Amino acid sequence: MALKITLHHGKVGEKPQTRKNLEALGLRKIGQSVIKKDNAATRGQVLKVRHLVTVEEVAGE
Repeated sequence: MALKITLHHGKVGEKPQTRKNLEALGLRKIGQSVIKKDNAATRGQVLKVRHLVTVEEVAGE
């Protein structure tokens, strides 16, 4: 199983740690999507930025 993570709010005005989590997930622009493996590390990063992203489960790796 994999997660499709889409950035739907900008990172302007966010705390530095939140910005680093978005960068680590590979999200830079509003509307950009990435597909990441569904594991504890990814879930933890998504939890920290849950107010900025939408998450969908997709079939994958």
